[in-house]
Amino acid sequence: MQLRYALAAALALTSCNTAATNDTAAADRSGTTGAGRVNAALLTSGGDGRDWAMTGYNYQEQRYSPLTQINAGNVGQLGLAWYADMPDARGQEATPIVIDGKLFVTGPWSKVFAYDAGTGQKLWEFDPGVNKEKGVQACCDVVNRGVAAWKGRLYLGTIDGRLIALDAATGKQDWSIQTTDNSKPYTITGAPRVVKDMVMIGNGGAEFGVRGYVTAYDAATGAKKWRFYTVPNPTGAKDGEASDAAMAKVAPTWSKNGQWKQSGGGGTVWDSIVYDAELDQLYLGVGNGSPWNHGLRSEGQGDNLFLSSIVALKPDTGQYVWHYQETPGETWDFTATQPINLATLIIGGQQRRVLMQAPKNGFFYVVDRTNGKLVNAGQFIPGVNWATGYDMKTGRPIENPASRFYKTGKPFVAVPSAIAAHNWQPMSFNPKAGLAYIPAQIVGSAYLNPSSPLDAAKPIGFNVGQDLGNAMYPRDPAAVKAAIAGATGRLVAWDPVANKARWTVDYPTPWNGGTMTTAGNLVFQGTALGELRAYTADTGKQVFSYPVGTGIMAGASTFMIGNEQYVAVLAGRGGALPLSIGYAIGKARDVPNVPRLLVFKLGGTVQLPGTQPQDSTPVTLPANTATPQQVAQGQALFGRYCQVCHGASAGGGGVLPNLQRSGTLADADTWKAILIDGMLKDKGMVSFARVLTPEQAQLIRLYVIDEAHWAQKNLASTKTVAPAPAAQKSPVPTGVR
Repeated sequence: MQLRYALAAALALTSCNTAATNDTAAADRSGTTGAGRVNAALLTSGGDGRDWAMTGYNYQEQRYSPLTQINAGNVGQLGLAWYADMPDARGQEATPIVIDGKLFVTGPWSKVFAYDAGTGQKLWEFDPGVNKEKGVQACCDVVNRGVAAWKGRLYLGTIDGRLIALDAATGKQDWSIQTTDNSKPYTITGAPRVVKDMVMIGNGGAEFGVRGYVTAYDAATGAKKWRFYTVPNPTGAKDGEASDAAMAKVAPTWSKNGQWKQSGGGGTVWDSIVYDAELDQLYLGVGNGSPWNHGLRSEGQGDNLFLSSIVALKPDTGQYVWHYQETPGETWDFTATQPINLATLIIGGQQRRVLMQAPKNGFFYVVDRTNGKLVNAGQFIPGVNWATGYDMKTGRPIENPASRFYKTGKPFVAVPSAIAAHNWQPMSFNPKAGLAYIPAQIVGSAYLNPSSPLDAAKPIGFNVGQDLGNAMYPRDPAAVKAAIAGATGRLVAWDPVANKARWTVDYPTPWNGGTMTTAGNLVFQGTALGELRAYTADTGKQVFSYPVGTGIMAGASTFMIGNEQYVAVLAGRGGALPLSIGYAIGKARDVPNVPRLLVFKLGGTVQLPGTQPQDSTPVTLPANTATPQQVAQGQALFGRYCQVCHGASAGGGGVLPNLQRSGTLADADTWKAILIDGMLKDKGMVSFARVLTPEQAQLIRLYVIDEAHWAQKNLASTKTVAPAPAAQKSPVPTGVR
């Protein structure tokens, strides 16, 4: 706490004004109609609700609309007005923005689509042409959470690290700048924010090994204005950036040695960047460490600022103001990047200007925006076991000593886990009800220290300082079924003043959609099992459900066209949990993954076409010829390189191919062509020849075959049949790793 105030008092103005390398003549696209009228006044107030002009509605990012035409009394009459099929069946995470009857939304691979918001007519689309091989560096799918609008332009962050300005009227590119070093595994998935004619953008990549920062660019030209790094330079040198003074102060919170010196330390700002127009402050939600393991990253020493922190800056210059660290010395991938809502609340009889966040670690935070002091912290899911609460004098967590697995040398099954008590899915706040609506989930997982050289940093795959090879489901049917039953979702209506839940709704599976709330006493949320639902904002009574035939992760928006109110939401599964969790995604794995943009209105009569369930046709498995040693070696390799996309125990999550059902299991040559020769690199499945030998690739195949046989025998949902006779013995020798 003392360090925070020392920093706020001591830091001097530092800024950067380097021009963009591809700076172009800046056309004036501002105006009185269309996206040309999106300016500070509109984004500060949000207007009268006819538009939804930025991802969080307005600068407060409450995702609260003042519209009331659709309300708790008539929402049951809501029907589909129109829909549009999206081209890529990967994660659909963007919130549609709507300005003067034009709807703009992004999809996987950083594509942008524009529609007439009333009719669904496509106006234009923009494909930035991302090299699909970049997908291997996207920790959590090739997703995008939306565009920002400002004075006639749209701003897009791409998965390969570019920031692109588009003419909102035509979709033509105005300018593009590379915001990251392409030699490093940076990505961009978050929506940019525009403040004072500057575009703010962060990045991701801490699972692979990068150093986080946020950059401000001139909205008209793309010229760089300033940059703020969130963790110190591993070399100890100054960066010549706005963060230099802050980094000098926080450097002692890091060890003199440790793997952060090689990895960069992490701290990426991959989602929340929120502007406070009242106080003229910019809030950054800072991510996890690189590697996750604090014992390896920083030799178990120090708080490692600004990891897992909310950092306040002056937007004009990037000057540090204050910070609050939610998880000091984080070691569980507990980011503070989750959505942030701004509000003014009466707490203890006093009016407090606060920000609210429900991050991965399971605690709901209320922080004073004027000084960064913690006001409240309460557990919003059951079973949180890494900490019992917070010391309100220091603002620090009261930790469970067993949670620091690198100190005890014992595995720790944490609740929540890296999948999060609340991930990126939008949280909303209804000022009339006084409640925040958290799309929460209860998912635990084990944290294990590295056990072999395989766990060391590699050029492909997660570099998190964990034993991923042994983080598979046990070969115990009861344990697997318990894991499936134990991974659940919950909608939590949280009272930030009383510091407790007012009502909750439980879901049988995790990874449900973000929330949006309105003055019509409604909260909208999609579900992983394929519904769009609405609840009364004050009591949580379900008043609407519409079967959309596919899972929903994204948050909705609402707007007016003429005299009619609409609700828009993207549908389609993807992201970290479906890719990595395998069996525990539960019933959601059987729900079709059909990417669509859905737009509703009262009395809508459009019908969706039928959807086919995920393929459950019985498959014939190749014979299981592997030795126990080969299976163990293949499992370790699979966990290290394959699990994060194809699921623990190769269980699949209904997004990328379920390897247990793959026809390539029976064909060693095709398997090699994919893993080693890069036969599918144009689809994002790159060659792993940099880290795998052909023999090791075959060990992975043998492991998946063995896992599929076990699942066939013990888990009814696998739906396989008896194996075919083996055509030949495995070409893989024993003893290869």
